[in-house]
Amino acid sequence: MPTPTRDEVRSRVRAAVTGKIEYLRRAAHGPGSERDDLILVIKSVVAAMAAWVIARYLLPPTVSTFAPFTALVALQATVYRSVRECVQYLLAMAAGAALAASLAAVAGIHGWTFGLLTLIALFLGRSERFGQQGTQVAIIGFFAFSSGQGRIDYIGHLAASVAVGALCGLTAHLLLAPARHVHHRQQAVADLYAAMSRRLDDLAEILEGNDADTQRIRHWRRDWRKLAASCERIRKTIDTEIENSRFHPRRTVDSADAALPRARDAVTVAERTMDHLRSLTRTLDYALDSREIENLPESFRTASSSLLRRAATAMQKIGQVSLTDSGQLDDLIDDATAELDRVERQERAATDAAPVVHTLQGTLLTDIGRVLAELRSGRQDLTPKS
Repeated sequence: MPTPTRDEVRSRVRAAVTGKIEYLRRAAHGPGSERDDLILVIKSVVAAMAAWVIARYLLPPTVSTFAPFTALVALQATVYRSVRECVQYLLAMAAGAALAASLAAVAGIHGWTFGLLTLIALFLGRSERFGQQGTQVAIIGFFAFSSGQGRIDYIGHLAASVAVGALCGLTAHLLLAPARHVHHRQQAVADLYAAMSRRLDDLAEILEGNDADTQRIRHWRRDWRKLAASCERIRKTIDTEIENSRFHPRRTVDSADAALPRARDAVTVAERTMDHLRSLTRTLDYALDSREIENLPESFRTASSSLLRRAATAMQKIGQVSLTDSGQLDDLIDDATAELDRVERQERAATDAAPVVHTLQGTLLTDIGRVLAELRSGRQDLTPKS
């Protein structure tokens, strides 16, 4: 690879510094992932420093490093994850220390016993109960076997250092618990549905003949891919927020227990519906490019655009932050489905249209029908039962 010039290095450094400044600006501006990350870093620094000072004061220097390390293990993005990782680390520490002490007492300190220790520790570390801390069984075993020579007093000091770190980390988490973002997660879902609803209105404009720009519709096809990627990102943030509600010291936000699963289900419905919307967009792109859309009867274009607008309205109601009235939504979808049946009967009864027109009409109605069916099936999980 060519060596970067001095100007290129300066440009990269400037871009990196600008990015960090912008990151800090967003963290200071308001709640969000940037502020959460910054607060977690600050808590980690304070907890690690406190753990190291306490361990250095109370315990031998040979084990004091385990205290700040355990404090960092105990500070994860959520309280639940912190407790889980901390417990798994303590279990791994106990297993590794017990294994080292047992081998040292029974077989002594030798090269072959160290190899046996490594083999058994790696095997034990594969157990699911240790989670991501499985490798710590071997690491703790190495320290207890090599530095501590398997002595019980060293292992006791090691356990005390780990306990100090865990207490410091969990205390920092409990004193300044991770912020709750229930409304933000709901709003992200609402924004997703609003974007999908706007695209449906745009597609209705095309069917009405008010917008025949093929470049725009191809841009919308790319937008569907971006929205599909947003679904996965939103789902992950919702899952993290659901996890954040467990063991959280602050009082749970009213209706959060129901709101977050509803938001996650709404993302699933959006993903399924988006598949049909992509198909509908492809069909219209083809119809515009081949100019077959001009052969569609005016009555059909008006009726199908009306169906898309009704589906857009239903979509926006499903995605809104507040709970949707199931009766109103059912009536809206029922009316749209009845209108779809009427248009399908009318299309089948028309005998004077060319085969390519019948094919295009059938494809469009199939896509619209699938969108409505998806909204109907998803409604059951997203609205209160009457």
